[in-house]
Amino acid sequence: MRIEAATDKEKIAIIAALAEEIWREYFTPIIGKAQVDYMLKNFQSEQAICEQVKKGFLYYLIESDDSFVGYFGVLPKGDDLLLSKFYIRAAQRGKGLGRKSMVFIENLATENAASGVTLTVNKYNFDTIETYIKLGFKITESMVQDIGNGFVMDDYRMEKTLS
Repeated sequence: MRIEAATDKEKIAIIAALAEEIWREYFTPIIGKAQVDYMLKNFQSEQAICEQVKKGFLYYLIESDDSFVGYFGVLPKGDDLLLSKFYIRAAQRGKGLGRKSMVFIENLATENAASGVTLTVNKYNFDTIETYIKLGFKITESMVQDIGNGFVMDDYRMEKTLS
């Protein structure tokens, strides 16, 4: 497994394509096609990702067996590193890539003088919540955020303190 910073438009295009594939497969049963379409367009399109990068987000591609199989996006934010996006293709889940990527993310947090990693996760994304708990995260808040167009994100905020 290799993790590569997405610092150019070619890599951002790869992330947007991965988002299309992964989100449609994974999130459609949880939040529905209309909200997936809306969120992909507004938060994970090439244009949206480029705008996020201009605001300080860092995106990374996860490579395994010579192909890109996932990605994550982080934002250094005060004492925390916000893990904003973290997605792996269906065929690659359960192979330890998430755990290995989390080590990288925690090291990135430490390099940015962050004392912890925070994230939000959909309340009905049960498998992912369980995985984050196994990785040492705790649920700290229940939140509903209006994201426009009649859609909301019904999430838990989770945190992991780094030692």
